[in-house]
Parts: sequence; structure tokens; C-alpha cells
Amino acid sequence: MPATQIDPGAVLPDDGVQPDIAPPGEGPPGDGDAAAATGTRASILFVDDEVNILSSLRRLFRASGYHVQMADGGAAGLKILQDSHIDVVVSDMRMPGMSGAEFLAQVRERWPDTMRLLLTGQADVSSIAEAINSGQIYRYITKPWDESDIIAQVRQALEHQALGREKLRLEALAQQQTEELKALNADLEAKVQERTAALASANERLKHSFLVGLKVFSSLIEMRGDGLAGHARRVANLARTLARRMNLSETAIQEVFVAGLLHEIGKIGFDDTLLGTPVSRLSPYQLQLYREHPVRAESLMMPLQELQGAVVLIAAQLERFDGGGHPNHARGEAIPIGARILALASDYDNLQVGVMVPRKLNAAQAQVIIERSSGLRYDPDVVDCFSALQRGDTPVVEAPVQASTAELVASTGDLVPGMVLARDLIGSNGMMMLSAEHVLDAEMIQKLLDFEKSFGVGLTVHIKA
Repeated sequence: MPATQIDPGAVLPDDGVQPDIAPPGEGPPGDGDAAAATGTRASILFVDDEVNILSSLRRLFRASGYHVQMADGGAAGLKILQDSHIDVVVSDMRMPGMSGAEFLAQVRERWPDTMRLLLTGQADVSSIAEAINSGQIYRYITKPWDESDIIAQVRQALEHQALGREKLRLEALAQQQTEELKALNADLEAKVQERTAALASANERLKHSFLVGLKVFSSLIEMRGDGLAGHARRVANLARTLARRMNLSETAIQEVFVAGLLHEIGKIGFDDTLLGTPVSRLSPYQLQLYREHPVRAESLMMPLQELQGAVVLIAAQLERFDGGGHPNHARGEAIPIGARILALASDYDNLQVGVMVPRKLNAAQAQVIIERSSGLRYDPDVVDCFSALQRGDTPVVEAPVQASTAELVASTGDLVPGMVLARDLIGSNGMMMLSAEHVLDAEMIQKLLDFEKSFGVGLTVHIKA
């Protein structure tokens, strides 16, 4: 069919349909209304240089509910695309001035979201290939067309476009949600780390408070006897040192230390006479009561589940390596290693404070008695470790200071608020006044100064550098 030239600005002849195009959302619905779900009509641009073809297409697609615009050539079509939103472009292939392939190529470059269909009456494979390659058309439709088929083709193009747009929307939404999730995860991770750090700090404070409580609790029995102050602390420190030198696990070392602090808690019910009489001078009845104090301690501490490891050691502290001890006459390695260490540490200090024999022995004399009882009352391996410790002149002090922790020795007059104790502060009577890690404030410093003034003593304070 020969092409009819028309002026690009000319008005197309009346085809029996009202020339006014209904605004989006109005007009009769049709099978091709792919935008009905959104309340708007799809907009289609037909580009062809033949007026009768444009009129036929306008009549067909307006009746199907589409918003239709038309151009008689590529230049006019590009102008409409600049001024209006177009969902689908259907272009003829052979047009004067600009071919359909050239026109669709520009549409693809400038409005890539617009669906592109080729309308051709030529069985020209090369022309179709050019349109496909340069314009990347969705479909091509041959002239003459089948009305149902061309409407279906346009509808499918719109559906394809809708799927593409939905895919992009979902991808953008997924990306946004991913970024939000990353931000939430980062925030959550920061909060978890902050909470973990807070819990760890709280746990350390709780452990420290628990240990301080044990030290205070262990001093209760010592307040009733002369010369007993500091006994439990000295025993605990020596037992911990021996356990560490014998390469026990950290858990076992801690259990030995706690057992040393609490090993005499079973004596809490002793009367003053029994408490003040050396073991070697106890009557048979008193000796029986004395031998029951580890079992009494075990009974008292039974509800404390976290201390059961230490309780086992306390209950076996009077067992002898040769099997002659109490309460079970256990022998050798049947006695827990912690209890074997505790027995030696306790007796070594008791010999020096007059609990075991009437007169107080010095450290060297107490060591001789310990070494003579090797294999009898004491485990030879523990005795050997103890003797090596003594030969090395290693002082037995409150909890060993870590190599990485520097400390300074100060008098109370040198103290300032904010200083932290590196060791327990021990009074002249051997009792603990403040625990290690205590942070000094002005009120506590003044109390220490008043204590020195009232009792005429000087305190030596170890603080962290």
C-alpha cells in the first residue's frame, strides 16, 4: 500500500470515534487494559506514515480502553515521547526520513523502559534483524494484522513491562531492606557487644564480691582466738602457690584457694575452751569434736552448689597419706590432691600460731616437722614441692601479683581518691580491712587516717601504679 504523506501537525480525519481522549482511569475497560489494577490506563504511541493505518489502530485500541497517541513519523514520535509518558511504542518499519529501526533505537537509548514493537508489511528479514539488534524490540507484527492478535501482543508487552517494573521494584525493595537489615544487624551487634561487655564486667564484679565475701566469712572464726587472725588467708595463699607449682588446672587451683579460706568454718560451733586448746592437749572427747569439724563444714556448705569442689577438699583435710586420718581413713592418692595440699598448708601455719602444739614454732621448725611427716601424714610429692618453695626463699604473700601489673607502696598520707588497691589491706591484727581492687574515695581515705590515729599504728597500702 503506497504511503500517504501528511503534515506532522495535521489533525487526522474523523473516524467515527470521539476525538477527545478520556483522562486516565475513565473510558470503557478492555481486554488489553494491563494498568486497570492501578486505576490508570496504559498509554500507547503508534508511529506510521499512513493515515488510514493510524486511524484503524486508534479506533481499535481506544475501544479496548487504552490511552492512544499517534505520530506520522519518527521525529513526531520522539517529540511526543519527550512530552508524555508512553508505555508502549508500535512503529512501522519503512517510513520516510527515519526508519522504524532508527526510531526504535533512539527510543531504546532514551526511554529504555518503554516497550517497543515493530509493525512491518515487508517480509524483509534483514530489516527485522536490524530492528531487533538496534532497537531491541519486544515483538514484530506483520501487516495486515489480526485485531485479536495485535491486541494480545500489546497486552503481553504491557504484562512483560509490568513484570520488569515489579522485578526492579522488588530488587530495589530487597536492596533497601538488605541495607536496613545490615544497619539493624550492625546496631544489634554493637548492642550485643556492649551488653556482653557489661555482663562480663558485672560478672567480674560479682566474682570479686563473692571472693571478698569468702574472705570476710573466713575471718569470723579467727576473731574468737588469739593469734588466729590471718590464718585462713595465709593457708589459702600457700595452698594456691603449691597447687600452681604442681601444675594443677586453674579450676583446681581456685578450689584449693577457696578451701583454704573456708577450711575452718566447721569450728564455728566450738566453745572458747576447745578453740583455745592445742590439738596435742585435747581430751578424747574434745579430740572427737575436733575431728568432726570438716564434716560439719561439709554439711553447712552443702546448699552452696558452686563451692562443692572446695567442700570436697575441706571434708578430707584431716585424712592422712598413710590411711590413719579421718573421717574415712582414705590412703594415698585416694585423697583428693587439693586436700593433700590443704592439709600441709594448714598444719604449717597452725604449728606457728600454737594451734597444734602448746608452743609456737618458727617457720624453720615447722618446716622440719612437715618434712619428717612425709609419707605419713603428708603426700611426699606435696612435701617436696613445699621444700623446694622454702629453699627458694619465695615469700608467701596475698594473691601473687601478675607480672604485667605494676604496684606502688604508699602510706595513707599519700593516698588520693581514685587509687585502686593492688592487694588486700591487712591491719596490724592480721584482719582484712579492705580487699584488693577496692577503689579509694575521700571518705575511705579519711577513715584509714582516723584508724591510724586512734590505734597508733601505720598502714602500708599497695596500690596499682
